[in-house]
Amino acid sequence: MTVVLDWFVNPDHGPIIIAQEVGYFAEAGLEVEVIAPADPADPPKMAATGRADIAISYQPQLHLQVAEGLPLIRVGTLVATPLNCLLVLDEGPIDEIADLRNRRIGFSVSGFEEALLSAMLDQADLSTEDVEMVSVNWSLSPSLMSGQVDAVIGAFRNFELNQMEIEGVAGRCFYPEEEGVPTYDELIYVANPDTMDGDAIRRFLSATERATQFIVNHPQESWKVFAGTSAELQDELNERAWIDTIPRFALRPEALDQGRYIRFEAFLEEMGLIEGTRPVSALAVDLGAE
Repeated sequence: MTVVLDWFVNPDHGPIIIAQEVGYFAEAGLEVEVIAPADPADPPKMAATGRADIAISYQPQLHLQVAEGLPLIRVGTLVATPLNCLLVLDEGPIDEIADLRNRRIGFSVSGFEEALLSAMLDQADLSTEDVEMVSVNWSLSPSLMSGQVDAVIGAFRNFELNQMEIEGVAGRCFYPEEEGVPTYDELIYVANPDTMDGDAIRRFLSATERATQFIVNHPQESWKVFAGTSAELQDELNERAWIDTIPRFALRPEALDQGRYIRFEAFLEEMGLIEGTRPVSALAVDLGAE
């Protein structure tokens, strides 16, 4: 089985790496090849075209890509809460979202992040017309700390907050799920519904569920196993992110919250990012219930 990550290996991928290292995949009769993509936009396309059995993606991205006709379906959940946040300096000029009027906001991915920000601004009777959007090309916390922008959208609360603290600059997050955006799954497993091997994916999800339980029960031991796979992971940022990510891993990766997908589909239609809405069956499946 080939699994393409959404980005380079980091603590968000803990259950996959632990399942590989501890032997849960092998016990499930699987040989899993884990691949970090050259381009973070590639994984869903690789799953859709058969170049990967499973790809790590994002629930919001799934809705948009299915609406565009890409043959994808959610088969499991990796991180079951939003990680994205609107990040500001703790000692900066932004105490509340209303303070963003006429301020500069950095972003990396147009489309969804702008819709996310628009919904959050709406809570303060603002719109994206009241702020200046600045593309910072993935340099989120550095652009905020340098004063290039007054806030950034798209920062991951388990990474950027820790990165800033390590640099000696305190940050503060406004959380989308507390500011008018429906809760969603940050990281999900997607596959091509027409060609996927449901039995193999069930075994994959069972192994990652075991790995998640091991992580929750043994956070320090599992960190040592995870960090031991690469010298690049053995630093303070990744160790902090590991602890902050543990409560966000999906304890039941197969389980599907249909209401969550219904609400987010309606949200994207309301924001003008998709035309019409699709049934949950076109977006996600609970293989454990089949």
